[in-house]
Amino acid sequence: MSSESTEVWTGWYRDRSGAEAIVITVDGRQVSARIRGVEYTGASFAALSAAEKGGETLTGCVLEWDLPLPVVVDGVAQQATLSCLLTLGERTDLSLTLHYGGTAYESGIAGGDFEEALDRVRRQLPDGAAFGRRLLQTA
Repeated sequence: MSSESTEVWTGWYRDRSGAEAIVITVDGRQVSARIRGVEYTGASFAALSAAEKGGETLTGCVLEWDLPLPVVVDGVAQQATLSCLLTLGERTDLSLTLHYGGTAYESGIAGGDFEEALDRVRRQLPDGAAFGRRLLQTA
């Protein structure tokens, strides 16, 4: 994904007060989500903080979303879906599962580093397979 493109993914936010549907926007370098009327932004999913409220960090919750992530084999893009589960609390835990070709490739718990978790999934793909695009650009 180039820094000029913006993607929008739907997902769920859950905390002790309940669950609600959310929209996550990613522009290549910035992640944002509006949760219960507050806009949270950050350079990564694990670093979301409120634009208002003195930059309060998003914590004590779970974010869950799916996004399309094509896998390219021999120059041909094939459909795949990346399921993401991010727990923000005392610890930050991120788990990614790529559903591709009838198989689920899992990252395991990877702290909050999205790129590290994605790399764990990538290393499990069959020889010659690669992701069809980047999701976040590193600064």
